Amino acid sequence: MEVALLMTSKEFDSRIACLRSFFFRFAMHLTKNKEDSEDLMQETMMRAYTNRNKYTDGTNFKAWMATIMRNCFINEYRKKRNRNKVEQSVNWNIMTVAVNQPVSNLAPTILMMKEILHKLDGLNEGHRIPFELFFSGFKYVEIAEQLDLPIGTVKSRIFLARKKLKDMIFEYYGENIRRA
Repeated sequence: MEVALLMTSKEFDSRIACLRSFFFRFAMHLTKNKEDSEDLMQETMMRAYTNRNKYTDGTNFKAWMATIMRNCFINEYRKKRNRNKVEQSVNWNIMTVAVNQPVSNLAPTILMMKEILHKLDGLNEGHRIPFELFFSGFKYVEIAEQLDLPIGTVKSRIFLARKKLKDMIFEYYGENIRRA
């Protein structure tokens, strides 16, 4: 029976020091944000250090650490996504319970929304589809992948679609809406 030797703190620290810049770049690649990257680095180092007894000698240390970092990132992403869903439903419930006022006439709003949707149909497909996907909650990266376009093109088309819609709405409803 082979006994796995526990990596000492000093050995662990020296291996980490050699790879620190690599892991920071990897964290930046995942998070796209310096502060989040630093948090991810700290979380990864803590988890790796507390689980260093699970590391077996001869295993690729860099790959072991990268797996821990990727898993930390995925777990945090899932937490944030689930937290947002819970907060949104709680906020909606609070709003519906807190409002004890009579319902106002929503007909003008509904008519305006129908007109906006009609104007949206007037946009060319190249601008309309990315805008609709973005409006539905997709991220720029997801839209770019789905439409097989560069992310810059997606951002540009969404910006131009917004601008065109805004211009069409102002043209239809006049200057009164600009002042509101």
